[in-house]
Amino acid sequence: MATTAYGDITPRQAAFSVVGFLSRAIPNMVIEQFGQPFVVPKNNTKTAKFRRYFIENGTGSYSGEAGVYSMPLALTPLTEGVTPAGKKLASKDYTVVLQQYGDWIGFTDVIQDVHEDYPAVLRELVDVLGESASLTVETLRFNVLKAGTNVFYSNGVARASVNTPLTLDLQRKVTRSMKRQNAKMLTSVLRSTPAYNTQPIEAAFIALCHPDVENDIRDMAGFISTKHYGPAVTPFPGEVGASEDVRYVRSTVIAPFADAGGAAGTMISTTGVSADVYPVLYIARDAYGVVALRGMNVAQIMVVNPKATESDPLGQRGTAAWKLWNATVILQDAFLVRAEVAATN
Repeated sequence: MATTAYGDITPRQAAFSVVGFLSRAIPNMVIEQFGQPFVVPKNNTKTAKFRRYFIENGTGSYSGEAGVYSMPLALTPLTEGVTPAGKKLASKDYTVVLQQYGDWIGFTDVIQDVHEDYPAVLRELVDVLGESASLTVETLRFNVLKAGTNVFYSNGVARASVNTPLTLDLQRKVTRSMKRQNAKMLTSVLRSTPAYNTQPIEAAFIALCHPDVENDIRDMAGFISTKHYGPAVTPFPGEVGASEDVRYVRSTVIAPFADAGGAAGTMISTTGVSADVYPVLYIARDAYGVVALRGMNVAQIMVVNPKATESDPLGQRGTAAWKLWNATVILQDAFLVRAEVAATN
């Protein structure tokens, strides 16, 4: 049986549904805000390509391979009448294949026939689908980012030893490592709206953490809560506050490794034996790329009202569904640092 791309709602209704879908989804998209965005072009490609430019150093390699993206210094005096060799601009592409994801909710003809406000129920279905889609995408992204190779431990030299909380000293070790690689602080992020645009922010590194780590962050010397930010600074959804040049944003998506650390002691533990280990992701500019959940083409909302079919001769069942494309790729490990810590119970 042929169906339209939007199921049993009109293209106009579908357009409004996508806006509602994205409005419910975007506040959950913590990771998306701080990545380099790729917007899915319609009828174009399944491969997202992120490009980084480098300066060739004359030996066949590029200054950017070690994390330095500025031109090499010209420290040799010029010789009269002799043109220096100059440098060559080159680029390196990071590609990732988009994957398709989706889910659906079933409903019955009873809701359609007797509910006093069926359109409101339909809108609520779309809202629930928006939350499902956003948390699915964020978890997929987190699974990519937590596998980065640049890691610090709150104590010991491996995850199995970790049983102490995040400290200012550890934060400084992380930010120093990024600054040594000339990592740039973020100065703009995607807005927390369905529209695809950015907003400027005061230069800072961003750290994503689980809510269980929040109390330890607040105990760090010099911590500034969002309520003490000046009027020129707008907190991100879920932002806890700032410590020196790092702004901390919480999300339950940044899940711990249960019982993966050392003896629990006073730290949070799933079983009470070994400490749960919490990854804290420190992010600099251009650390990773994401397919942005923005715009009217990135997600499809499909609603099929109950109708008589061969498999449902009485027309008792309908569905509401979402479907979208997604991909995430780490662009520079030096700009994405994972600190593994315990959380005070």
